[in-house]
Amino acid sequence: MAGPAGVGHTENWSSRFAFVMAAVGSAVGLGNLVRFPAEAGSNGGGAFVIFYIFCVVMIGLPVLLAETVIGRYGKSSAVDSVSKLARASGRSPLWAAAAFVGMLGAYFILTYYSVIGGWVVYFAGVFVDDMASAVSGGTLTQGAFAGQNSEDVASMLGTLHGNAEMMVAMHALFMAITIFVVARGVTGGIEKVAVWLMPTFFLLFLAITVYSMLTGAFTETLSFLFSFEPSRLLDPNVMLSALGQALFSLSLGSALMITYGAYASADTDLAKTSGMIGSADTSVAIIAGLAIFPIVFAAMTPDLLAEVLSGEKPVPQGLGLMFSTLPVSFQTMPGGSLIGLLFFVMVFFAALTSSVALLEASVSWASRQFNISRSMTAVVLGLMAFAIGAVASFSFNTLADFKPLPFGIFDGLELFSILDTVTGKIMLPVSALLVAIFVGWIADKRIINAQNGLSGGTLALWRFLIAWLCPLVIAAILFFGLFPNLIKG
Repeated sequence: MAGPAGVGHTENWSSRFAFVMAAVGSAVGLGNLVRFPAEAGSNGGGAFVIFYIFCVVMIGLPVLLAETVIGRYGKSSAVDSVSKLARASGRSPLWAAAAFVGMLGAYFILTYYSVIGGWVVYFAGVFVDDMASAVSGGTLTQGAFAGQNSEDVASMLGTLHGNAEMMVAMHALFMAITIFVVARGVTGGIEKVAVWLMPTFFLLFLAITVYSMLTGAFTETLSFLFSFEPSRLLDPNVMLSALGQALFSLSLGSALMITYGAYASADTDLAKTSGMIGSADTSVAIIAGLAIFPIVFAAMTPDLLAEVLSGEKPVPQGLGLMFSTLPVSFQTMPGGSLIGLLFFVMVFFAALTSSVALLEASVSWASRQFNISRSMTAVVLGLMAFAIGAVASFSFNTLADFKPLPFGIFDGLELFSILDTVTGKIMLPVSALLVAIFVGWIADKRIINAQNGLSGGTLALWRFLIAWLCPLVIAAILFFGLFPNLIKG
């Protein structure tokens, strides 16, 4: 008997462009836009960037190609694709656990990523309101939030955190959009969003970068991001930070690339496509610093900027950089209301394409596993993720003092941070490690080699990297993520 619509049939991307845009959309997210620039500036500038690029080429791209190879061979969900390849290789289908751990990790990331996506929607709305006021008041060419003091602007995120109803409502809106896209299918939903939003994202990204270079503290930013300290190249903290950023900025270990690889046609050159995905993702990460920090530095007093550039004061980073520091910085920039709105629209596009991929990984598996339609699966899993995220969002207000795991790396963390830590430091590295071992040592080499598009010395190099270097490096990321005190100091 045929299953419900959408079950048991794997769609294909309509073109390589669609595949690349969807894959880049899944990889490019909040980490590229705010984490990489701050990590680079705080970890030796040019030394970090050089080591990061090395890690992308030698670690990230080999694992990325391995995951897309698994997906295209299996032409199914990430879990079923690994199982199919294992059986064809005469190995235990239990190797599918490699993808299952990653898929589960992606799902739990979605639960809190959607909460942050709701913040992005909220701030976009704030800038819409501010731009409307600027237009009506004839102050559009001036800075954002005219008449408000910087302390009030910087505290907008804290105000949102204190408004549980608003935060949950924004989380619900962002999750509803994600569910709608995934429910429409690969070509009818995910691909359409990717081929429209990602090119628009890149246009906005480049426009904001040019604006930032022309109006902000560009020279200081170049010094901050790319000043070269050779001694930092061998600093274990810098190395580990670059390794982790390279691995996770490409969405590796989360089953996303296996899932999206399943929709690649037989004539897609996976090696070239992986290179395009990695290049685009890396470019966004590096250029993001040139888009953000000139604006941030221009708003600082000379004394504070000098302390930041010298390393005496920490650079703003993470979610605080995006939702507190940048809104204040837009107050001092010409056309700040418009630029702020365009910035958060751009961030929304990046967040949405990433959240769609996070949900798709589990929907692809569950719709087949339980023989139900894609649309119903998307709704059920989306609502479950929303419920978990809603509870986690209370970590910023009513559950702020609830620290349920008082040991190890979880000591002192509330629910929101626990979800982030479990997925980022345990589940994704474990999945990426198992995938590297599976492809490098377990799967039939003839099947893998027929899929990866490599030959000669390039093939030999890739096989060495995926079998030896990648497992060792990922194991190090996992170990020092669990025992961070062993490398600090």
